[in-house]
Amino acid sequence: MSITSAIVLYAVIWFLTFLVVIPIRLETQGDLGKVVPGTHAGSPENHHLKKKAWITSGVSAVIWLVLFVVITSGWLTIEDIDLFGRMAPAAE
Repeated sequence: MSITSAIVLYAVIWFLTFLVVIPIRLETQGDLGKVVPGTHAGSPENHHLKKKAWITSGVSAVIWLVLFVVITSGWLTIEDIDLFGRMAPAAE
């Protein structure tokens, strides 16, 4: 795995994890009963984005490390997950 693909893998994992973490403990204006006129009741009042970004970074690092070890070690190959035999080695 090259450095570029490792960085791209981490970025993809980070953003996917962030999208999962964003709604956790989200307090909306409707929940708190303080709806500002002209806004939706589902608009966030307290979003805690900085804290969620740090949590996302830690969780993503752990997930990335596991995937990095699996990819670089060769424990799991394409042949292992090819259920239908469509990825057979090329004939020489």
